Amino acid sequence: MDLNIFWFAVLGILLAGYAILDGFDLGVGILHLLARGDSERRVFLNSIGPLWDGNEVWLVTFGGALFAAFPHAYATVFSGFYLAFMLLLFALIFRAVSLEFRSKMESPQWRSAWDTAFFVSSAVATLLFGVAIGNSIRGIPIGPDKEFAGTFLGLLRPYPILVGIFAVSLFAMHGSIYLYLKTEGDLQKRVRGWMWHAFGIFLVLYLLTTIFTLAAHPEAIANFRNIPWAWIVVVLNVLAIANIPRAIYMERAGYAFLSSAATIAALVFLFGVGLFPNLVVSSLRPEWSLDIYNAASSQKTLSIMRIIAFIGMPFVLAYTTVIYWVFRGKVEIGKFSY
Repeated sequence: MDLNIFWFAVLGILLAGYAILDGFDLGVGILHLLARGDSERRVFLNSIGPLWDGNEVWLVTFGGALFAAFPHAYATVFSGFYLAFMLLLFALIFRAVSLEFRSKMESPQWRSAWDTAFFVSSAVATLLFGVAIGNSIRGIPIGPDKEFAGTFLGLLRPYPILVGIFAVSLFAMHGSIYLYLKTEGDLQKRVRGWMWHAFGIFLVLYLLTTIFTLAAHPEAIANFRNIPWAWIVVVLNVLAIANIPRAIYMERAGYAFLSSAATIAALVFLFGVGLFPNLVVSSLRPEWSLDIYNAASSQKTLSIMRIIAFIGMPFVLAYTTVIYWVFRGKVEIGKFSY
């Protein structure tokens, strides 16, 4: 396989893995303030407590792979989006701090403040991820010198904001299904209602975002003429979405969660197909875009990286599988819980 295409696919897999795994715990954070009382909020925190930091490794690995495989794209994106990335890092760090600091004091005011911080940081991080995806589809002002020629406020256009809100609804739905799997009793009954509301909001925003994309950015589906089998993924995506309410109605939350994960994976795949072969699309002139060839490292570097990936990925997948197996089942609040 072409090494440049191989690493573009690897970046897609890493992004999909992060969106699926960290998506549900970001979703739990978005729903956090809906919990009633301290005990329910502790259940929410402990449902993701053993997993959230491992999930974020996928994002770190994505950033490292982008830096090593496509350094020109990495330099352009991280320098041009500097303020946006600082806000994102602040949200992710504050989210982690909220998880660790909340239980250090019994004060209701202290815990309420960190609960609010946990919700805000989770929602802001998800919104920023979606805005980044929206700008990638819309294109950003990149000059012939591969430098970002825009402003931070220029990134906050209606379409990227819509994609950001859509991402919040997607992760909220994903997180609500996960919470249903991890809770029981009256709390689980209320979470079931949240799943229906979250799915309804997601479905409306999915339709709006799809219509807006097709109307304002028809180039996003240009590659489908060259890759006709990608339409199969479109169909599978629709079927996965349709199966979520069916599985919820049949009280098969595990299938609903798998359908939600499949929906996220399909959306990442379709985003990659729409972007290929570009990594950063220039809204000024198409020839100034950074693609998988003019932004890539040398072939020798890509080849060595592929060997390392083949060696390392089985360990990462095995570790992830073991952790999720060990912490399966319902949440139990114990002495060392959050």
